Amino acid sequence: MPIEPSAIHAARERIAGRVRRTPLGASRSLTERCGVPVALKLEHQQVTGSFKVRGATNAVLALSDEQKARGIVGVSTGNHGRGLAHAAKEAGVRCIICMSSLVPANKVEGIKALGAEVRIVGASQDEAQEVVDRLVADEGMTMLPPFDHPDIIAGQGTLGLEIVEDQPDVETVLVPLSGGGLIAGVALAVKSLRPSARIVGVSMERGAAMIQSLRAGAPVFVQEVATLADSLGGGIGLQNQHTFAMVRDLVDETVTLTEADIAEGIRHAYWHEMEIIEGSGAVGLGALVAGKVRPIGPTVVVLSGRNIDMTLHHRLISGDTVEV
Repeated sequence: MPIEPSAIHAARERIAGRVRRTPLGASRSLTERCGVPVALKLEHQQVTGSFKVRGATNAVLALSDEQKARGIVGVSTGNHGRGLAHAAKEAGVRCIICMSSLVPANKVEGIKALGAEVRIVGASQDEAQEVVDRLVADEGMTMLPPFDHPDIIAGQGTLGLEIVEDQPDVETVLVPLSGGGLIAGVALAVKSLRPSARIVGVSMERGAAMIQSLRAGAPVFVQEVATLADSLGGGIGLQNQHTFAMVRDLVDETVTLTEADIAEGIRHAYWHEMEIIEGSGAVGLGALVAGKVRPIGPTVVVLSGRNIDMTLHHRLISGDTVEV
């Protein structure tokens, strides 16, 4: 493994008091539907409305004083940028976030509100990454990527420690899957404490880069397209150093959802769980509601984020068919 479980425990100590220990709540509706105990990891209640602040905070705090003085830069589909902006503000570090034009306006504004500089570049994360690379080369800034970084992975893994502590007999964990930072950290943490647990990665049919890379046996380029699960968009990097191997070796199953499935996950969260969840955070719910995952034993579903445009949310929970 690129990182050891000890790195996750160290990250937990580093970020203690700076991020929330989010609750685990039982879902009566899904327990009845699935025939096994189902609980929801309410990570959307995190400081910035997303799990991303865990990894971002751990990575920023791990920087040297010289690196902090030069500032940080990263590419984001929204939630990582918000996490980095928050962590940078708390540490008094300059922060620039580069994003594609596909990122929803509410996520762009959320990052700006935290004091970070935002640059919109092209129509993909790959194009935005080119600007990040120039800032690293020209200004000596430190790049903190959304997922493929040991400190980012370790920070996200702290969520997995909490899951096993709150549900010691957990057998199935459903985790949103994109670049793999969250699921790699969670899988390592959970399996280090509960080796029998089964980790299921859930993504969307539109541009599931990690899943297509796993099928190909190596990182591949996947075109980024609009989806209700916008935070799961983007590639995993053709030179991926960490998350591809970790997902390949630690994740037991992957599934993809249609846009209709994702919409049903958002609706289920609101009408049955009384939670407002964005598309990327609702994919685990969507997978259970659609019957695309049949959980075995006590099951935990990670609700990873809430940062959805509220006009879009209103349309979805009202039953509209939304084309993105």
